[in-house]
This record gives sequence, C-alpha cells and structure tokens, in this order.
Amino acid sequence: MLPLTENIGHRALIYIEEYALSHHLYAGDAIIAATAVENNMPLVSGNAKHFQSIKELTFHKFSP
Repeated sequence: MLPLTENIGHRALIYIEEYALSHHLYAGDAIIAATAVENNMPLVSGNAKHFQSIKELTFHKFSP
C-alpha cells in the first residue's frame, strides 16, 4: 500500500482531464496510474483500455 500524496492527486487530476472522455478513465483508475508513475513502478492490469494511452506509465497487460 502506498500513501495518496499531493503529487499523486495532482497527476490523477491531469489524467482525468486528458483521458476521461477519450478513454473512459475515471478517478479510481487515474489515482492508480498516477500512483504507479509517481513511484516509478510499472502497472500490471487486465484493463488495457484505460491505461495503455498514458504515455508516462509503464503498462503491462495481465492475462491469466
């Protein structure tokens, strides 16, 4: 678990503004992506639709 910081919140807001309409990115996913980026961590998810367009994010699609 990682803390929600001011930088994460700010980055999440930017992601919502940029990707909410075009990629249906909502607050929860924006916070998850922003947390990964701010902590220099890759994000592994099965939800490629919401995350793959974020340029700063290192995204790996998970498929069981």
